[in-house]
Amino acid sequence: MEIVFADRLQKLPPYLFAKLEELTAKKRAEGADIIDFGIGDPDLPTPEPIIRAMQEAAVPQENHTYSSSAGEKYLRQAVADFYKKRFSVDVDPDKEVCVTIGSKEAIANICKAFVNAGEKVISPDPAYPVYANGAALLSDAEAVKVPLRVEDGFLLDVNECPTDAKMLYANYPNNPTGATCDVSYLKGVMEWCSDNGTIFCYDNAYSEMCFDDYMAPSALEAGRDVIEFGSLSKTFNMTGYRVGYAVGDETLVAGLKKVKSQIDSGVPKFIQKAAADALGLYEGKKLPKEISGNMAIYEDRRTVLVNGLRELGYDVPMPKATFYVWFDCGMDSMKFTEKMLEHGIVVTPGVGFGDAGEGFVRIALTQPRERIEEALERMRS
Repeated sequence: MEIVFADRLQKLPPYLFAKLEELTAKKRAEGADIIDFGIGDPDLPTPEPIIRAMQEAAVPQENHTYSSSAGEKYLRQAVADFYKKRFSVDVDPDKEVCVTIGSKEAIANICKAFVNAGEKVISPDPAYPVYANGAALLSDAEAVKVPLRVEDGFLLDVNECPTDAKMLYANYPNNPTGATCDVSYLKGVMEWCSDNGTIFCYDNAYSEMCFDDYMAPSALEAGRDVIEFGSLSKTFNMTGYRVGYAVGDETLVAGLKKVKSQIDSGVPKFIQKAAADALGLYEGKKLPKEISGNMAIYEDRRTVLVNGLRELGYDVPMPKATFYVWFDCGMDSMKFTEKMLEHGIVVTPGVGFGDAGEGFVRIALTQPRERIEEALERMRS
């Protein structure tokens, strides 16, 4: 019997990162010393109080039973408390919060909840591939990619978006560009979405990873016609824990919960306990010391890398947020990536985030300062 992928799966574009992983594995097998700036996975440890909270929560038997796909009340309350302290926004933990298995699954599942086959979903380009692929294409929707431009500060221009779209994704601080926005920009996007009957989905996974006195806003500061996705992965170095949250409009959150109830049984309770303790580290708008200490390390790495690349002749902006450096490499991004790999340096080609990312590369600040300096020295040579 011949087994054939479903049409929706065949519509997915080739996974460029698979080729990069294959090339990197080959270099490692040859004995090369690889400096990997590819994946956005923190190399810094999970803060000790969070680890202790998870260890303690893993002992009681009641924390080994099924959770709810909507999440435990104590974590939903912790998310609500976090929004009050950090963004001065009131949210109902029962109706306006859903615990998610990281933010990635929720970003995809919200599309399943509200978008019908053939309807349009707006995705920025370049962008996190889940918006166009995991969300739109795997929901049999049409992904409409709208370019982000250097001259616009990589801000999505809603005037270029189709007015008959069912859903729009936006993400600031932005992966991969590191671009940032303010509340007035979010208010403008929200008003456009409301005027056109488009559901506004806001990916705010990097809100706590900011530099130079910049503080990222929440879309809920601009209004309530939105669903916002957050994650503990990057903020608390908890990528492997797979825990995040969705917050916003009651109907949108209810739709997400309904989809999840048919797909998953929630995040393990002992991880939810750790997540609640993590968010509880906040006492106000300021970052708790467990995060500010990490951000000081990322800031130092950012400065070393950007200044080093500038010395090599590249025009590199100093990002105000995320732990990514995005810059014009002056050539085909995949060729540049392969050239770097010849010298044992892994970067991510911009084209992997969309056609508008061609000519750029992304470097994740997930290597110690000395390895960044070593990579710059290899590039100089």
